[in-house]
Amino acid sequence: QLQLVESGGGLVQPGGSLRLSCAAPGFTLDNYAIGWFRQAPGKEREGVSCISDTGDRTISADSVKGRFTISRDNANNTVYLQMNNLKAEDTAVYYCAADLYGGPFICYMVKAQYWGQGIQVTVSS
Repeated sequence: QLQLVESGGGLVQPGGSLRLSCAAPGFTLDNYAIGWFRQAPGKEREGVSCISDTGDRTISADSVKGRFTISRDNANNTVYLQMNNLKAEDTAVYYCAADLYGGPFICYMVKAQYWGQGIQVTVSS
């Protein structure tokens, strides 16, 4: 069973940066599209940024375009979400997810085969 582990979350001031990482110890992520999703209190889960298995296609929510960048290092079996110019409205639990068939379009469907446990990102002064 593929298990995804997120890291890199925490508390940051508005305008600051964080880099989230998603890894799958003992498994290779080469064939999976990977997505970052988030869920704020009282809101539905939403797709943030998603990347194809080869890394040649990405999809990002309008709210994060120009601020967040998704990338993957298949050699190190890790996917990253670089978050810059963070805003209070970015505060949420962030989830990493993997899917064999959906490609980066899992961002639109907010559905994937495997999910991580989630990690808190809080943007506050």
